Amino acid sequence: MNSRDSFARGDAAAVIFDFDGVIADTERLHLGAFREIFETRGWTLTDADYFDRYLGCDDHGLVVSYASDFSIALTADEIQDLVERKTRAFARHLSSPAVLFPGAAEAILEIASRYPIAIASGALHHEIDVILRGAGIVDLFRLIVGADDVSTHKPSPEPYLAAAAGLDVPPALCVAIEDSQAGLQAARAAGMRTIGLTTTSAAHVLVGADRIVASLADVSAALVAEVAAVPGR
Repeated sequence: MNSRDSFARGDAAAVIFDFDGVIADTERLHLGAFREIFETRGWTLTDADYFDRYLGCDDHGLVVSYASDFSIALTADEIQDLVERKTRAFARHLSSPAVLFPGAAEAILEIASRYPIAIASGALHHEIDVILRGAGIVDLFRLIVGADDVSTHKPSPEPYLAAAAGLDVPPALCVAIEDSQAGLQAARAAGMRTIGLTTTSAAHVLVGADRIVASLADVSAALVAEVAAVPGR
């Protein structure tokens, strides 16, 4: 299937997945890693703050946003040190690569049988690769765009635009699958249709998604085609 055929049928030409909170149940691991390094400075990161305010941020963006929100002055070197320490802490928290949501691998396999697929994530490229490789599905993805592959991060559309460019598919012919408002904002800014998952965010937070479902296990190639055909692109 090429993009011209997809456009003629009103179908999608590609599907682009977020990673944390969509494919992998890693958000609690990220939260634990941030808490570990923040506590060394006497900072508190609550569940509510993480999931309501910082979900969808890359590591650098979260540190910068947290410091801004709590009027903490940090140098560029201090920010980089916190990000590097968090990366090491996350690696320790990730005791097993088998952290995919139930039904995620099966849904990805079915979607990949019809559409080229990619990832656009705020996670680091090698973290994504390790988990997908451990789950035996890394080869299903034609492209991985991690936080270290782009210069700006969600809610910037750059990760999604980079993924579409890497697939050689117009962004308007892509359907993005997200679990956060920042991610949905990024995908919409890129001109994509969206499916929101309530794995980490309540449905009301995902308002604006073309379709909202409980998890990736509820997403099929048929649902992708339905979302791509919604009028108003």
